[in-house]
Amino acid sequence: MGIERVVGHIEGVPVGRAFHRRLDVQRAQLHQTNQRGISWLWDKDGQRVGDAIVLHGGYVDDEDHWEWIRYTGASEGKDKDSTGRLLRSQSWSYTDNAALRLSYERGYPIRVIRGYEGDPRYSPSNSYRYDGLYEITEVRTAISKYPAPDGSPIDVCQFDLRRLPDQEQVQTTVERHVIDVLEELDDEQRHRQQEDEGTPDEQGDVEKFPRSRSMRVRRLIRDTAAAQRIKRLYEGECQLCGLRLTGPDGSPYSQGAHIRPLGKPHHGPDVEPNILCLCPNCHVRLDIGAIAVDDDGSVIVRSDLSGVRLLPKLTVRDSHRVHPEYLRYHREYWERKAPGQGS
Repeated sequence: MGIERVVGHIEGVPVGRAFHRRLDVQRAQLHQTNQRGISWLWDKDGQRVGDAIVLHGGYVDDEDHWEWIRYTGASEGKDKDSTGRLLRSQSWSYTDNAALRLSYERGYPIRVIRGYEGDPRYSPSNSYRYDGLYEITEVRTAISKYPAPDGSPIDVCQFDLRRLPDQEQVQTTVERHVIDVLEELDDEQRHRQQEDEGTPDEQGDVEKFPRSRSMRVRRLIRDTAAAQRIKRLYEGECQLCGLRLTGPDGSPYSQGAHIRPLGKPHHGPDVEPNILCLCPNCHVRLDIGAIAVDDDGSVIVRSDLSGVRLLPKLTVRDSHRVHPEYLRYHREYWERKAPGQGS
């Protein structure tokens, strides 16, 4: 018996799984077709409802900010030029747009698949990736940024989507329970630190760049699919120092390090452009701000590391796009933490 395509997660397909081709995405029942952006299925009452979308460099009016997305609907046939500019207005009567709007009205979650031609901050370099469930928060008719070839304005069917909480991105009750516990630990830690330092809640950014026990536990209970891919790509070799640790059986050991950390208050995405393959020592050095990386890949030493061997530049392989936005976030965060730089 094949996998059933339903609204929500597909059984056996974890968030973060990568697929080489659109056809593989379709075969996994994540999406209805191997070409169109919007997928739909028949609801219990015989109505079409949207169940998935693909972000793959579609239209110029699309926006991707990981936590929230602004998504443009579709039209039948060829409706855009090679730059993603629309040739004519869209209609709510078109099947795909109507199905996605009905999912909004019924409060159904939408699976989001990102392709390699999407926003480089979040997209895989040469594949498609299932990035979990989003809710549609708003639907509207908007005017495209660019007019039609004849100069007339173009109406677009526009959808705003927001990523569901981490608890909704896992598919087992055990993982959901662990995430709930970790969130409580994070909240308790922030509260204690605020009390110790006398820092009011509204001044915010008091969590240390994650050295908390909850982040260590996260690494133990669940190594994400994206981190596993990066570690396999480098075969366990540290991108900052070149060390490759192996066990007695010859298997390499390394850690997937998020440049902009996951969770509060940093809200970094769990995607390949935000992940490095590091040895445990370099992972800690990155997490505490002892080292940083410039936009050109140059390794910056920010504290005394006597006897430590580091590469002059971050090692980056062709199929790994480290995005400079995350490197800047990391540098600027620790620059603010430096003595005399304020909080």
